Amino acid sequence: MSEDILSDDTAPARDQTAAELAQAAGRLLSARGLTLALAESCTGGLIGHLVTDVPGSSGYFLGSAVCYAYGAKENILGVQHETLLAHGAVSAETAAEMAQGARRLFGADIAVSVTGIAGPGGGLLNKPVGLTHIHLSAADAEIAERHVWGADRAGNKRLSAEAVLRLVIRYVEGAGDDITPVH
Repeated sequence: MSEDILSDDTAPARDQTAAELAQAAGRLLSARGLTLALAESCTGGLIGHLVTDVPGSSGYFLGSAVCYAYGAKENILGVQHETLLAHGAVSAETAAEMAQGARRLFGADIAVSVTGIAGPGGGLLNKPVGLTHIHLSAADAEIAERHVWGADRAGNKRLSAEAVLRLVIRYVEGAGDDITPVH
C-alpha cells in the first residue's frame, strides 16, 4: 500500500502533540496485542524517545535502530547496497527496505522507518530539504508516505516523528483500507 503525501506546509493541521500521538499509538498497540519496532535515520532516535516516554511502552515497543550511514543501513537493517546506489538513502525504496529490515531484526508485528533530509543543508534539486520518506511494514501491509516539510531542522524532525506516529495509529485502527498498494 502506498500513500503519497506532499506536505509543503511548515506544519500539518495539528490536533495532537507528539507526546499525545505516542500515547494514542501505545494504547492501540497494547489493546490489540501488537508489537512495534522502528528504523530511524533523519529523526535520530526521536520517535523511539517519544514512544518510550509512555509508561508501559515496554509491553509493545521492541526497539529502534538509528541508522544514519549507508553502512549501518546495510549491516544492521539489511538494506541492499544496490538500492542505496540506485535510489539514495532518502528514497521510498530505501525506506521500505529499512522498515522490512527492522521488522525482521526485532521480530515485530509492525515496523516503521523514516529517512529524509532534515536540513538546513543537504538538499538537491530533486530531493529538497524537508523531503522525508516513511514506510510501515507489517505481515498484511506495506504502506509508504512521502512528505516535504518546510520547517527548520528540529521542526522537520518533529513533523516526521508525528507523521510516523499518525501512520501507526491509522494502520492499527484499520484506516489504511483506502491506501493503494506499493508497486
